Amino acid sequence: MPGRFFLTTPMTEVAEQLCVPVGDLTDEPPRQNIQPGQDIVVLTPLGLTQMRWGMIPVGRVNARGRPVMETIINARSETVFDKSAFDGVGRAIIPVDGWYEWTGEKRRKTTWRLSARDGRPLFFAAITDVWIAPGGLQVPQAAAVTCEPNADVEPIHHRMGVILKEDDVQTWLTGEEGVARDLMRPLPNGLLDIREAKDVNWSSP
Repeated sequence: MPGRFFLTTPMTEVAEQLCVPVGDLTDEPPRQNIQPGQDIVVLTPLGLTQMRWGMIPVGRVNARGRPVMETIINARSETVFDKSAFDGVGRAIIPVDGWYEWTGEKRRKTTWRLSARDGRPLFFAAITDVWIAPGGLQVPQAAAVTCEPNADVEPIHHRMGVILKEDDVQTWLTGEEGVARDLMRPLPNGLLDIREAKDVNWSSP
């Protein structure tokens, strides 16, 4: 389940792969340590933009009618279209080069770097909405969608992000809900490069 992303591929190349204009993101710097609460690059049906990673579901309630208080960075695929806390959300793509996971006990954790075996960017399914902050400021926000892990990720984590094929990006963005549901499944085995991350400067962007 993604808790940190990295994206170092130039945005012009990401936009070309997605067949969309790069817009105002040409000068987006490479980032090795993208954290929840920070702005991330997302693709919406309107094009590439930036949103905060993490949804504050102000005004939303759970199945018992109680307010949802926590900030959501990942949404479970099993409930994302059914849970009342996600009523009215939009769909987007989070392009990344990969993500990090951790295993082991506290203070002895091992950091793992997961990326595509072919070196190309990965496209995470995401949901979006707009948080109205105090004073009326509108904050676009996004959360990644997660599913059961494939055999590659299972030894590291019990969840993984829904990673879409390039051909399925537009279907996720604009397709009917029933078709989008069918895309929320683990990535086929053997497509990821998973290795221990020993060279990450966690204090850098």
